[in-house]
Amino acid sequence: MVEHGDIRVVHRGGSKINFREPVITNDSRFLLCASGECVKVFSTSTEECIHDLRGHTDLVTGVQLKPSNHLQVYSCSADGTVRLWDFTDGILIKTYVIGYPVYSIFTSANHEGIIFIVTPVLCDKRSELFQLVAVHLPQSGDQLVETRELSAVLSDVGSNPAAIAFGRGGEYIAAAKSQQLEVYFFKKQKSYRFFLKEDNKKGRKNTFTCVACHPKDDCIATGHEDGKIRLWRNFNHKKEYTYSTLHWHHSAVSSVCFTPEGTNLLSGGVESVLVQWRYNQESQKDFLPRLGAAITHITVSPDGALFCTSHSDNKITIIQSCVKVSAVIQGLVKGEGVRTDLMVDPRSKALVLNGKPGHLQFYSLQRDKLLYNLDIVQQEYIHESGLQQFEVVRAAFDASGNWLATVEERKQDVAELELNLKFWAFDEQTQSFVLNTTISAPHEARITAMCFCHAADSQTSMLVSTSRDGHFKAWQLAPPAHTEDEGPSWSCDFVGAYHRLVPECCCFSADGSLLAVSFQEVVTVWSPSSWELLTTLSQPPGAVRDLCFGRLSCSKYLLGTNMNNLLLCWNLLTCSLEWSTSMDTSLLLADPLSENMAAFCCQSGCTDLFVFKPNEPRPLFSHKAVCSGKVTRAVFAPREEMLESCEESSQWLNCSQLFFLTQYTDLLTFTTKAEEDRLMASSKQLVIDDSVAMTPFYLLLGKHRQQQDTQDTLSSLSAERTPLPQGSVAIKELLQTPAHVLPSTSFLCSMFVQSLLISVTDSREESKYAEEEMQSEKEEEDSEGEMESRTSRLEETSLGATETAAPPLTKAQVRELRRVKKLDHSWLAGLLDS
Repeated sequence: MVEHGDIRVVHRGGSKINFREPVITNDSRFLLCASGECVKVFSTSTEECIHDLRGHTDLVTGVQLKPSNHLQVYSCSADGTVRLWDFTDGILIKTYVIGYPVYSIFTSANHEGIIFIVTPVLCDKRSELFQLVAVHLPQSGDQLVETRELSAVLSDVGSNPAAIAFGRGGEYIAAAKSQQLEVYFFKKQKSYRFFLKEDNKKGRKNTFTCVACHPKDDCIATGHEDGKIRLWRNFNHKKEYTYSTLHWHHSAVSSVCFTPEGTNLLSGGVESVLVQWRYNQESQKDFLPRLGAAITHITVSPDGALFCTSHSDNKITIIQSCVKVSAVIQGLVKGEGVRTDLMVDPRSKALVLNGKPGHLQFYSLQRDKLLYNLDIVQQEYIHESGLQQFEVVRAAFDASGNWLATVEERKQDVAELELNLKFWAFDEQTQSFVLNTTISAPHEARITAMCFCHAADSQTSMLVSTSRDGHFKAWQLAPPAHTEDEGPSWSCDFVGAYHRLVPECCCFSADGSLLAVSFQEVVTVWSPSSWELLTTLSQPPGAVRDLCFGRLSCSKYLLGTNMNNLLLCWNLLTCSLEWSTSMDTSLLLADPLSENMAAFCCQSGCTDLFVFKPNEPRPLFSHKAVCSGKVTRAVFAPREEMLESCEESSQWLNCSQLFFLTQYTDLLTFTTKAEEDRLMASSKQLVIDDSVAMTPFYLLLGKHRQQQDTQDTLSSLSAERTPLPQGSVAIKELLQTPAHVLPSTSFLCSMFVQSLLISVTDSREESKYAEEEMQSEKEEEDSEGEMESRTSRLEETSLGATETAAPPLTKAQVRELRRVKKLDHSWLAGLLDS
């Protein structure tokens, strides 16, 4: 058995970007948010990810700008460290080792050199008791610094960072937990506590959910579970405190936030509506509705130009001053559960699964970005708890990506079940899928599985679906029956059953010549060309859960798992059981580009992975405890560029990459050290040809631009060009060097100005000299005659000999020579005649 070695499990994409409140920079150009084990830096105008700040080894739990430097940011993590970054260049500046898991971080301009963090009281990740601690950051030149000065501020706080806020620039801090609000004053070193009843008059909960402090006045806004917002005043006197109540939300208020000037209060909740209250004029309020999903966090840029809302569907919406949505940053949508399998679109190579209600999402694994949503149900979703609505439960692609099949269902009562089977055709013009055929009630009971025939040389497209009604049906694409029809449509070609047993799963062989359907404990093999039952395969007792045909050289094998925790392998040539092994396999899948198969096995609350070939008795690769819980969704995604790994333990990753979803809907994958080094090197390549940024637009048109530049260079070789500044290298280094390592501006000023100077001869001076020379030559030709011509030729000859032997003349020497040539040399002719 081969252990994992240098292969490790990582978050390659799809991490939550709504886990913590995002941060907008002072110039409103960038947005930073925690995403798995890294911090993502997005452009607020283009929605593109500029940097991935990688370095933490556990979940990032908070991001805060450094008050004394607007180009630096703090991040904290459950790995027990706080890291300081230069987010414009993506450079890690310093790592502060706290030693305890950190669950949120806060900064204040009044407390320079101090950060505030929330840590568990018992130094255990499973602890439910948390405290707010002030950390004094030591001044050290080392990149790795241990922090030793820790002092507790509040001994009992909640783990939710939205329930803690600083007031009046850091004079006091407010923290809410359950029905208690605690306000701590730093100068007095005294705290006041205020309590509410557990239930209000209507029986709804008064529990605190979020806190915000007014930037200038002594006013604290708190959100509550019953949908109310309370504005607290006079809280520096425990007996004289007052509060007023605002109420618009019908459910819990998830976030409240004041604008930088304190003129407005923003609030949001499950209604997906951003509410803007006028401070001291709370009866006047504005709304920005239909934001798509429940609001979890609200952030305002320091200049007040941009609002930002995080949503429950892993989305961040950027809003221009509560007027209109200017940008949407969409992560992998994570709902309550993934009903469909993980699939890869054969055309776009995008990951496809359930998205927002009634949709399929197409997610780019390479760019870690949502491409688009496909509306399957095509009905308006109503946000109301307990209301039964259509859900997408099954989906499948054919081999070419021309067809997509989906199943949607809605169960209103115990006896009623609504089913729709839809076929979608890919439209080349719109580059999306268009509904082709809708089949209402394709089965009488819930559909358990469906798959396309992936044979490359198949003449007709075919889909097989199995149902709890005891039948499996084959759906075939038929040509139009009448000439006036727009195109082909799908219809039922065959209905099969076996001894009134319930079919659980189905699978086509790689060449499409065989169809395997499991009926509880019996595996049946059919011929799709004639629909003849070829054979039944016996196996130990237990209902079959998964079926998978071998690929390439292992195509003669059929593998399956059953309820009695057995992994089975049949030989289709002998129709007998080849081998079996005892393991609790939660998921079995095959790599479409190789003979490899992956089996996820659950034991002791964790999942192990085994990669093997059906014809070999030992696994190629194994990885213990890849995640906690059970893995029920995984997919092999083909690589754009094949790896060239020669090690046996990692060869199974050469053609495809294995992605899987945990029970917490985290998308994980496997990577090698060589692949991580290559990705790290490519992420540092910020520019191409020193002037062209690496953008998707460049990837489309960069090659054409390079060819055009080459042609322009060849055609203009004879033309005069203004020479580039001699100090362009210095300018390049100046612009590309991070700001925090540059010397002072006074030192750079002279160097920078000199690098901009271009040494060019004055064209007016040159033209003046040329006109004077032409005029003198004309006068000499008219007056001197033949002897003067011989003399001038002699001078030119001697001058030419001198120039070849001597170094080039300076400008002063050339001007002196031209002045001498214009003198009267007639007296020299008389001396020669005598």
